[in-house]
Amino acid sequence: MYSLKQAEAFVAPKLTEARMTHTLGVVETAVELAERYSEDKDKTAFAAMLHDCAKCIPPDEQKQYMLDHNIGHDLLHFHHNTWHAVVGADLVRTQFAIEDDRVLYAIRYHTTGRQGMTTLEKIIFLADYIEPNRKFDGVDDVRDLAEKSLDAAIIKAMANTITMLVNTHQTVVPDTFFAYNDVLFQRKSKV
Repeated sequence: MYSLKQAEAFVAPKLTEARMTHTLGVVETAVELAERYSEDKDKTAFAAMLHDCAKCIPPDEQKQYMLDHNIGHDLLHFHHNTWHAVVGADLVRTQFAIEDDRVLYAIRYHTTGRQGMTTLEKIIFLADYIEPNRKFDGVDDVRDLAEKSLDAAIIKAMANTITMLVNTHQTVVPDTFFAYNDVLFQRKSKV
């Protein structure tokens, strides 16, 4: 059901060479995290391969797709860098007849996170953030945390993202705040 070859054949023509390199890095990282945190590797690789399938669609076309398909209207007020996740999840749902919310949500929320994230969602979010081709301040700290605790790495990645957005006077999607608080509360309740 979750054919990595079919996913790659679907996504490869839609992405630039640089975006495909990133995607392959996300797949590699996601599978490593799936092994470490006991998640289904086939589902993980499938979701990782498809997470950016709509990334190279121009923003005006993403917006029109969202309006035409009545999806993600809440994100239209925020930066268009989050839109491809909504469009991508819908494309995967229709192209592959996927009804598994775990896979669809992993794609849909890989840019923002959400309250109640599953392990698969956390893995795709984190793999997108820490894959080997990412080079920015703080990424190595998150990579180190990911080897010890999925939730600690998610908290740090989200804190970094929120801080960057606030410091550059950009809006923060509410789902990101909800996700950050939810994972933080869960982690604190375990201590």
